[in-house]
Amino acid sequence: MDRKTWIFVGFSILGIVLWQWYYTVTYGPYLEHQRKESERVAAVAAANATPPPADVSATPGVTPAQAAELAPRPTPRATIQARRESISAADQADFLFNNDTGGIETAILLMHLGENKEAVGLNRDRQMPIGALSYEPGEAVGGFDMRTNKASGRVIFTKTEEDGLEIKKVFSVSGADAPGFPYVVQLEISFTNPSESVISRPGMYVSAGGAAPIHVKDMPIYTKFEWYREGKMHGIDVNWFDSWKIPLVGIETRAAKPVYEESSDNISWIAVTSQYFTTILSTDGEGSGGTRAWATRFDAALDQGHRTWGMQGALGFPGFELAPGATRQQQFQIYAGPKDLATLRQLGAGEEAVMNFGMFGFVSKFLLWAMNYLQSWLHSYAAAIILLTLLIKSALWPLQNKATNSMRKMAALSPKMAELREKYKDDPTKMNGELMKLYKDYGVNPFGGCLPMLIQIPIFFGFYAMLGSAIELRNSSFLWVVDLSQPDTIFRVGGFPINILPIVMAGSMVWQMAITPKTGDAMQQRILLLMPVIFLVFAYNYASALSLYWTTQNLFSIVQLYLTRNNPLPELQKRAVPPKKQAGPSTTSPKKRKKRQT
Repeated sequence: MDRKTWIFVGFSILGIVLWQWYYTVTYGPYLEHQRKESERVAAVAAANATPPPADVSATPGVTPAQAAELAPRPTPRATIQARRESISAADQADFLFNNDTGGIETAILLMHLGENKEAVGLNRDRQMPIGALSYEPGEAVGGFDMRTNKASGRVIFTKTEEDGLEIKKVFSVSGADAPGFPYVVQLEISFTNPSESVISRPGMYVSAGGAAPIHVKDMPIYTKFEWYREGKMHGIDVNWFDSWKIPLVGIETRAAKPVYEESSDNISWIAVTSQYFTTILSTDGEGSGGTRAWATRFDAALDQGHRTWGMQGALGFPGFELAPGATRQQQFQIYAGPKDLATLRQLGAGEEAVMNFGMFGFVSKFLLWAMNYLQSWLHSYAAAIILLTLLIKSALWPLQNKATNSMRKMAALSPKMAELREKYKDDPTKMNGELMKLYKDYGVNPFGGCLPMLIQIPIFFGFYAMLGSAIELRNSSFLWVVDLSQPDTIFRVGGFPINILPIVMAGSMVWQMAITPKTGDAMQQRILLLMPVIFLVFAYNYASALSLYWTTQNLFSIVQLYLTRNNPLPELQKRAVPPKKQAGPSTTSPKKRKKRQT
């Protein structure tokens, strides 16, 4: 590279460093504030868990005013302190029920490991159990009695309210032949009026529980609340609750909000999701969809020093009146498990939309199917990704060869292009016209070398979306990589993670560019030098499987370039210009000529 190119690359790297510095300065204090606020709230909660001392202000880090502000107040919310019973689904999932709030306190996925190699627990330590009833966001109706029948996998909750309304909730763990087994629980809620007068109730909500990152390296952007209506999914992520500001300027355009609320007819299901797991609450799909939904954000602690946000939400239904002796029933289906595309499809109401594959979803679904198929033969997801990459590159080999030849033609045409640029440097319009004429004369397509890259971009983003949600790669190892669904950090320098595969990926891109025939002007070539830096930033803290795929395809392309680089340069020959048609003797018949003359 010449001196100007090194300067250009240096400024590019400097820009990335300055952006990282700006992000740290701008958001660092906010994150630190959230950490301290979480510790303060935890200290107050610990103080309130036991009889308060005479001097509340003696609690470390808590003033009397803060203790008074955060002290518990009488609310309809139930506390999770009552009897618990668990129902197991074929030693693959345990559902822990709480008899006071009448719902699933925790769904334990025995086949999946989280932090500290413990089984993943969905909705762990939340005050809104899955299937709990509420009138207001975050306030569970308590006071239920519980009866369990582990042989049949049924848990029955009953409650009689002051006006005589009888509420019955029946949870049934699905059998092995049910769609979504073992992560599906059926829920039936019935309201019965045994009195001799009409009983009415305002709108109520059924909780989907909460979701939070399982692993300290899970990306918080995947923690979402989503709802599905008439074939379309809508939703928010945890950042929705923050105030909205204009980037760089910092002007606030919307204040922070504590609750997200949505009103819409016929909501089929709602979901709270983390990066690789989800809890979905579905209606029976027979014209009894929900009419409202809410979501709130909560502070979730993965371990000491790692705090993040979680989401909880519920599906609402309109109020009702019950005549004497009448009963009202509502059916639900609960899925609490991994984001497994094949399993979610079995549920039959579009639940696979929580995979969030985006605009290249068809590519993501094909890649996921192909990866799983190859893994079934190779018994290694890393080997499946490498082989899948080789198959894709082999299919694109003819196109890549054509693109390479096009670039070699462009390289051979460079002297003539340089002459035109020098000749018409003061007239860009004329210069561009002459360049296009030059390309046409010699039959060169200036964009021919870009076509393989354009085809590979959807594949790259398809892999990106697929790896961001699919459960298959969790805890799959490869060489030094402990988990292909996480960055391959081997150590840290001053708190900064050193991830090997993204660095190797960027190095392979530089190598590939160094041996690729040079086309375009110097500025275009300098811009292309940014690509390794952009891809490095893009994939550095993402699933290492993405870097493995892109590194493999780069190395394959390098081999292909070495196999073709020694071929003789193509000869440049002007295309033969077809002769213009010359006017010949008239072939018009004498009768027609005579008619024209008259």
